[in-house]
Amino acid sequence: MSKWAAIVAISALAAAGGAAVAASSDSPPDFAPNPAVGWAAAPGPFIAPPSGPGPVPPLDRRHGTSNSGFFERGTQPIFEMGDPDAPILQPWAKEQVRMRNEAILAGKPGFTRQASCWPVGVPGFLLYPQQPVFFVQTPKKVLMIWQGDHQIREVYLDTPHTKTLKPPWYGESVGHYEGDTLVVDTIGTSDKSLVDNFGTPHTAQLHTVERFRLTDGGMRLEVKLHVEDPGTFTMPWDAMQRYRRVEPRVAEPPKRPDDFLSAAGFAGPMLESSCAENPHGLFDAPGTLPIPQSAKPDF
Repeated sequence: MSKWAAIVAISALAAAGGAAVAASSDSPPDFAPNPAVGWAAAPGPFIAPPSGPGPVPPLDRRHGTSNSGFFERGTQPIFEMGDPDAPILQPWAKEQVRMRNEAILAGKPGFTRQASCWPVGVPGFLLYPQQPVFFVQTPKKVLMIWQGDHQIREVYLDTPHTKTLKPPWYGESVGHYEGDTLVVDTIGTSDKSLVDNFGTPHTAQLHTVERFRLTDGGMRLEVKLHVEDPGTFTMPWDAMQRYRRVEPRVAEPPKRPDDFLSAAGFAGPMLESSCAENPHGLFDAPGTLPIPQSAKPDF
């Protein structure tokens, strides 16, 4: 069974599972009231908290500009660069961010791993751009599926972490509902992934807690993020991400001149999309990762 067929099958099962969840007297938030509802992330880096330690910020307030920015405002597309002097970074992590910045300033590309079809890990999943994330909620599991390459996070409900695990790309996520909030606790994320789009690394000690909550009458989704990694950061830190709802005839995204480059202009239901088959490649730019390949099938 292909990954796309598996997603369709899971979505069908979710209809029954979702009905069972909705029937509870203490109903959790419904992130997928119908299969066409998706959630598009706010562009850019993590949002800093109102107070306290926050994520690595852009270098000198230099925010990356995408192709969308060029079409909308005429600004030159530039790669995002993070501040290597962020107080949360240990010396070795500062050096990783600094080296990436120097490469970009020397004229080399700073494409994210997602651009080469690699999984981005957690919490990087919250930064997936352009295309929406779709939720599948059942009594025992929550799936988060980014449309761009059908990258899937699995959150197992009301169960503890396993004692031993082989670090997968998105770690091991367990969750539970606290009233109107889905709380997701993740450990064991592969240290091959990065924390953000600035090249911030992490170790096997990475531990994140995300709190997903609907706002604005169900038209917005807010995620509060807490991050700890004593091998990388000098202190725990917090951040936020916000999503807007996209749904046909209810919450249509604005039309953009660059819609031919992505499916962001379509408001669900989820489209079939394969990153490795994207005709808009990186033209073998130096410094970019090759598209990942498997030596054997995973089914």
